[in-house]
Amino acid sequence: MVRERATALLVDFDGVLRRWDPAVAAEVEREYGLSTGVLGEIATSWGLLQPVLTGRVSHADWMSSVADALTPSVGDPDRARAAVEQWQRHRGEVDPQVLAFIREVRAAGIRVGLGTNATDQLDADLAALDLTDELDVVVNSSVIGVHKPAKEYFQAACVALETPPDRVLFVDDEDRAISGARVAGLSAYRWNGPEDLRYLRAALAC
Repeated sequence: MVRERATALLVDFDGVLRRWDPAVAAEVEREYGLSTGVLGEIATSWGLLQPVLTGRVSHADWMSSVADALTPSVGDPDRARAAVEQWQRHRGEVDPQVLAFIREVRAAGIRVGLGTNATDQLDADLAALDLTDELDVVVNSSVIGVHKPAKEYFQAACVALETPPDRVLFVDDEDRAISGARVAGLSAYRWNGPEDLRYLRAALAC
């Protein structure tokens, strides 16, 4: 059976629309005498990450927990908090090619949603990156209380887009999210970089 062309686009934030410079964390880790990658390892440990992605704790509380876990490595709670605060000042940067693509898609009359596992910091980040008016809907896991790759997440995203799942194209850089979207009935494309935009333009006929 031939699938109908998508009439809505759901795009991941981190790893697709937003890029992170790994040099920022590396510099903080060097300055505070930390092992390489430890900030990310602590922050993304599932015991700390899952509650903030489902809205059970705030972004600020999450970072406090990261600082607490980091304290033994730096030997002082204030120094640990300073390291985390310095790391968090960097809020990433927008991939200009992806943003240009989103603008093209919206100009063609296709609704675009941001589908992201994020914290209550998301709205502030979107404002800081001048993205507030660049999307039709934002589907934030911490707001709806469920995160990708759960089927319920994608069901909520389709409701927000006012589009049935089989007419939504989802783009993400994580295999688990892609698999989850397909289980929920969406078309899904694994993002590898801006070289994929040619395919996505053809898929959406924009």
